[in-house]
Amino acid sequence: MRRVCITGLGVVSPIGTGIDEFLASLHSGKSGIRAINRENTQPFPMHVAGQVDINFAEHLPPTRVPGLDRVSLFALVAAQQAVHSANKADNALDLANAGVYVGTGIGGVSAMEAAYEELFLRGAARIKPLTVVQAMNNAAAAHVAMTHGCHGPVLTYSAACSSSAIAIGEAYRAIRHGYADTVIAGGTEALLVPGMLKAWDALRTLALPDAANPAASCKPFDKARTGLVLAEGAAMLVLEELEHAQQRGANIIGVVSGYGCRTDATHLTKPDATGQAATMRAALSDAELASDAISYINAHGTATIAGDVIETNAIKAVFGEHAHRVPVTSTKSMHGHVMGATGAVEFIAALLALQHGFIPPTMHLDQPDPECTLDYVANHAREGVQLNHVMSNSFAFGGSNAVLIASRI
Repeated sequence: MRRVCITGLGVVSPIGTGIDEFLASLHSGKSGIRAINRENTQPFPMHVAGQVDINFAEHLPPTRVPGLDRVSLFALVAAQQAVHSANKADNALDLANAGVYVGTGIGGVSAMEAAYEELFLRGAARIKPLTVVQAMNNAAAAHVAMTHGCHGPVLTYSAACSSSAIAIGEAYRAIRHGYADTVIAGGTEALLVPGMLKAWDALRTLALPDAANPAASCKPFDKARTGLVLAEGAAMLVLEELEHAQQRGANIIGVVSGYGCRTDATHLTKPDATGQAATMRAALSDAELASDAISYINAHGTATIAGDVIETNAIKAVFGEHAHRVPVTSTKSMHGHVMGATGAVEFIAALLALQHGFIPPTMHLDQPDPECTLDYVANHAREGVQLNHVMSNSFAFGGSNAVLIASRI
């Protein structure tokens, strides 16, 4: 089997646009969660979210910005960063035959919501003619491919919170089995609009704002946690076949060494420890690693009452005694739940931990739930650690689970 490496990274997140800013926030425990202040969400001031502050015209040609949904704009900025970083080599990255694999849970929801407002609230006879092509789930992947001249397979995966982890995993498989040499892979999400917020609120899964400190509203594994915090953003990686990357003198960040994809098939919204454990075992088997080889787990860690306990139990089932030695953290405590993009955002967090030798913290963890008894690295990053293999978990509505493992080359 061919080996698959990572040569480029890009991220747009509530805790930073660009890898340097994102990395600094992971080290410092900075939270990007706050009370929502975008104009079109003012009717719902009770919400907190991981919101991205960005002027797209500073990153993209200004003429392109008005015709695209926010979800595609995020993807373009993150992909541009990833390609730029992968091009820091003796020979430039050739993307003519590259693929683009993108995960998104909702797609262009801003375009759809604007259309519904025009139609049903204002009684408009027509809506914007670009509504369909802005809102379609594959728009982001198509725009990335067109921007970078990628003529390989351009695929979109939509499996709720696991979407981008699956996109990365399937890109890894495509390269590993010889269907591609290079793939831009990741995810994007932009769902902070009134209709989506109210829909999620109706599920009773959103966190209550922390009255004293809204930035601390996401409290994974804490006894006082109240639910997840929605967020927006994108993360993209350049994946290459290892020899292909070495021949062009690429800067190799790490290798994708394992991928597991399994389904609970038990409940549409309630997670299942058996299914999660099976997915982690599948990733370990694919990587040909024993469980005690894993140095760090970036948990799904949504801060829901049931979810954190179930994931903790799944980790214990897979890792046995090593479960109490391996650091397990949720970076959602800082950037929130980026839904379809969260797997890619968190895989990059795990890669940066591997590359720079530190463990990102689980923030706002003051009193652990008695049923959550692992090493969650509370409130402060753990610096100066040697990591060899890191795992990133993504567990989604619909029971769709994906686990990625990255390793040193």
